[in-house]
Amino acid sequence: MASDVKKIVLAYSGGLDTSVILKWLQEKYKAEVVAFIADVGQGEETEPARKKAVQTGASAVYAEDLREEFARDFVFPAMKANAIYEGSYLLGTSVARPLIAKAQIGVYRKEKADAVAHGATGKGNDQVRFELTYYAHEPNIRVIAPWRDPQWDLTSRTKMMEYAAKNGIPVPTTAKKPYSSDRNLLHISFEGGILEDPWAEPPEDMFVLSVDPRKAPDAPTYVEIDFEQGTPVAVDGRRLSPASLLAHLNDLGGANGVGRVDMVENRFVGMKSRGVYETPGGTILYKSHRAVESITMDREVMLMRDQMSPKIAQLIYNGFWYSPEMDFMMDLVRKSQENVTGTARVRLYKGNCDVVGRKSPKSLYDEKISTFEEDQGAYQQADADAFIKLNALRLRVRKNAGLF
Repeated sequence: MASDVKKIVLAYSGGLDTSVILKWLQEKYKAEVVAFIADVGQGEETEPARKKAVQTGASAVYAEDLREEFARDFVFPAMKANAIYEGSYLLGTSVARPLIAKAQIGVYRKEKADAVAHGATGKGNDQVRFELTYYAHEPNIRVIAPWRDPQWDLTSRTKMMEYAAKNGIPVPTTAKKPYSSDRNLLHISFEGGILEDPWAEPPEDMFVLSVDPRKAPDAPTYVEIDFEQGTPVAVDGRRLSPASLLAHLNDLGGANGVGRVDMVENRFVGMKSRGVYETPGGTILYKSHRAVESITMDREVMLMRDQMSPKIAQLIYNGFWYSPEMDFMMDLVRKSQENVTGTARVRLYKGNCDVVGRKSPKSLYDEKISTFEEDQGAYQQADADAFIKLNALRLRVRKNAGLF
């Protein structure tokens, strides 16, 4: 191990991997390890993680409350972009990593450390997300990734749990529930264990944020969300901060079994991976936001934004939040949201989130034009005759030329 590394700042969650890695770094590098805990809304895990880091030998522990910044500057912009990876994943883990890594760099600078470290494996996406952010902010930084280290011999969940037990380190993972999970204000994810069999149904006792949709209330819950220039600002008429708003929607959605996703996704490194996600509040936000867009966004602007959405989702998933192409596309997204102001009403019922109403002072919907009743001359239906014939011209020419 390199003797020039005297102080390491570790992105620490208190989960199995980072709990073990904190101790392992001390042993292998003979260095101080500073634990950095980012509170991005993982519930009551932050304070126990801080205490455990101290007990495990961290020379210092930084715990930063990033919940408001996470919701305001990461979750909401991704929602405005309608960024959904492979049609299902609302990017709960992906969108948090650049914020955590950026804040970790702040601690690295304050501590005048020699390196940063993380607990991501060499198979996953998080290693890329963390390190691309590190290098974007500190181009010459020293990065330690234990899972890729030749001397790392804790190559399975079982070995890591044995190491933890041997060193008296309490960990949340057990042989009965060996899932790798990540929780923040937007979601909780589960991988590993029985979930590695894509045919196996997730056990019901695994879920944390949502009730079983089959056991959700028999009466629907109606929710109204107000948006200003694409940003959610109030629920049922009550203005809330970004983090408080998202947390409140998590409670409402979770109580109605909303937001469960079970998918096999394509990781950036090339393999397929099965993940199960709970994203109750995010599911409500995405659907509500789209509803307000439907009456406030110009057709061609929406089309252009929607064409960018899969690419933006891919960039977030692959770790390129701090990239020039991301900056460019998000500038366009922000422009597209200037008139997205209004209210959406949704109905939550047994796992479903259905839009049942939308209104806006900037609505482009004109009932006088779209009505099936008398339109009082607002729309001349005869105009459609020439419109159709002009659009059919190339098709008629093609047929007359014998090409169809």
